[in-house]
Amino acid sequence: MKSEDTPFEGGPMDGRVLPVLLGITGHPPKTYRIPVPDPHGGPPTVLVYRRVPRKQGGRAGFTQRWKYAYDPEGKQTRRLNWPWSKPDTTPSGKPHDPDE
Repeated sequence: MKSEDTPFEGGPMDGRVLPVLLGITGHPPKTYRIPVPDPHGGPPTVLVYRRVPRKQGGRAGFTQRWKYAYDPEGKQTRRLNWPWSKPDTTPSGKPHDPDE
């Protein structure tokens, strides 16, 4: 597998460069999660970094370089909401009963 040295900005990983595995498209993952163990034995804290384009000089249109920016809120990535993947609901929010 191919990897690329990718810089991290912000948060506890600021200024570090890690080798990140590239996908079949040649890009690193959109989200990079780093679990940090709790020193008191509790659940680990997860640091979330989002892939953003790296500014570079030169001609546009050539290889796209990436870096990771810290996401302090660490929200889940958006997923596609297909109409058939959600249960039918009425305006009150209750599931629709087709027999009614």
